[in-house]
Amino acid sequence: MAELVKHFRHAMRAMGFAGCMLFAASAAAQALPDPTRPPDALNPAQAGGAPAATAGPVLQSVLISHGRKTAIISGKEVPLNGKFGNARVIRITETEVVLREGRKERKLKLFPAIEMQRAMPRRAQENE
Repeated sequence: MAELVKHFRHAMRAMGFAGCMLFAASAAAQALPDPTRPPDALNPAQAGGAPAATAGPVLQSVLISHGRKTAIISGKEVPLNGKFGNARVIRITETEVVLREGRKERKLKLFPAIEMQRAMPRRAQENE
């Protein structure tokens, strides 16, 4: 009987230890950042703490394949020459979409917070 109680206590300790390890593992997994999430610099809502106020349509994605160009603007799929509200999509590139409404054109950038800069020519880099 004493042997049975001893075995039972040992089994209970092992189960308690295993439970603590599972709890610790799940807590550690929740603390890890999502590796697929874009940096906060690309998400103004996260960087500034307050949601970014957007005035008008937002370019969310660009889909370009052989013979087909489509943009996702404010959740709506719009093909090249398609209409978004009163505007027509007149150009789609890898990073931006141009809308035309009457004579007025509006550029929607995929990453508006990022400004592209030209690289220095190779000769200028070698001279420095």
